[in-house]
Amino acid sequence: MNVTFIDSKEAILPLQKRVAAYARVSSGKDEALHSLASQVSFYSGLIHRNKDWEYAGVYADEAFTGTKDSRPEFRRLIADCKKEKIDIVLTKSLSRFARNTVTTLETVRLLKEYGVDVWFEKENIHSLSGDGEFMLTILASFAQEESLSASENQKWKIRKNFEDGQPTYTRLLGYYLDGDTFIIIPEEAEVVRLIFNSYLSGMGLLAICKMLMEEGYPTINGGQWRESTMRRILTNEKYVGDILLQKTYRENHITKKTRRNKGQLPKYYIEDAHEPIIDRETFRKVQEEIKRRAKKYATDMKPMTQSDFTKKIVCEQCGAHYRRKVVAGEKVVWICGTFNRLGKAYCPSQQIPEEILKELVGSTEFSEIRIPCANTVKIVLPDGTETVRTWQNRSRSESWTLEMKQKARERRLLNG
Repeated sequence: MNVTFIDSKEAILPLQKRVAAYARVSSGKDEALHSLASQVSFYSGLIHRNKDWEYAGVYADEAFTGTKDSRPEFRRLIADCKKEKIDIVLTKSLSRFARNTVTTLETVRLLKEYGVDVWFEKENIHSLSGDGEFMLTILASFAQEESLSASENQKWKIRKNFEDGQPTYTRLLGYYLDGDTFIIIPEEAEVVRLIFNSYLSGMGLLAICKMLMEEGYPTINGGQWRESTMRRILTNEKYVGDILLQKTYRENHITKKTRRNKGQLPKYYIEDAHEPIIDRETFRKVQEEIKRRAKKYATDMKPMTQSDFTKKIVCEQCGAHYRRKVVAGEKVVWICGTFNRLGKAYCPSQQIPEEILKELVGSTEFSEIRIPCANTVKIVLPDGTETVRTWQNRSRSESWTLEMKQKARERRLLNG
C-alpha cells in the first residue's frame, strides 16, 4: 500500500488581534467631555479600519484624575485583560493613562503577564517592545513631574487668594457667592436660623434632620439631611459674617487627599466680610452648647469597633454605608446607616447578621460590598469584577445564642 502526502494549498489565516482603547478626561466641563467623545470616536474608527484588528471596545472615564484608583472604566479594562478578552490596549498618552510613575509601571507589568501590549500613541511606545519598559520609566517620570508642577501652581494661586482675603468658591446653605462676596438667599437663610434656634431649644442633630425632612425643607444638593451637615452648619463662622480661610489642604499631587489644617499651613481669619445670617450672641451660645453636650456624653460613648467591613458596605437603595450594631446585648448585625437613623420610611433595606456576612465573603479579597436588595450581596473584587451571592433569613430561634436565650428567660421571670 502506497501513501502519498498531499500538502494543503489553503493558506492559514492569521488570527486578528483583539484591540481596545482607553480614554479619559479629568474634568466634567463641556469642552472636556467633547474631547472625550472625540477620543472615543477616533479610536473606534481606528480599530475598525484596521483589517488585522478585532474591535474589543473603548473604555472611557469622565472627570476622574489619572492619579486616583477609582476609575471604574479603567478597572473594567484591566479585568477584561485578565479574562484574556484583549490583546492590545490603545491610549492617547502616558498622561491619559496615569500620571503616577508607580501606577503606570505596575499596570503595564501586570498586563505584560497576560500578554497584553499597551500602545501609547503620542510617545509611540509599545510596552511589549524590547525597550518599551525603559522608555516608559523615563516618560512616566516626566508625566509625574508635570502633574506635580501643575498641582503646585494651583496651590500657589489658591494660597495667594487666601492671603488677599479671597475665598474659594463654595456652595453654602443660605448664601451664593457673587465674585468674592457671600450674598444672602432669604428663603435658605430662614432654614439656617431654624436650625440654630432648634438646637438651642434642646433638639439633637438627628431630631433636627427628621424635622426638616418631615416639613419638606430641601438640602442644597437634593439629598437627605444628615447629622454631619447639621454639625458643619452650626460651627460655620460664615453665618456670623466672618471667613476662616484654608481650613483644609491637599496632602499631595498623587493621593490628592484633603486633610484638615491643624497648623501645617497658615490660616486667615476675616471679620465682618459679609452680611451675617446669625447674630454673634446666638452663635456663641450654640458653640457653648455643643461643648456642653460633647462633655456630657463623652463618658457614655463606646469606642468604635473596627472591622474588615467598616466603610466598605454600601446600600444601593439609598447610597449610605452599612454600620456595625450590637442588638439584644450580644448579636452583631450590619445595618444601613439611613435605616438605622431614620427608619424604614427613608430606606427599606434589611440588616445582615455578621456571621452570615463572613460566611458569604469567606476568604475572598474585596474592595467593596454592595447591597442591592434583601438577602443579596454583590462582592466587588479589587479588579472591579463582581460576585453576587444570596442568603436566607434564619429563624429567630436559630439565630439566638444560649446566653441570649438565658437572658430572655431571666427578663420574663423578672416581669412576672
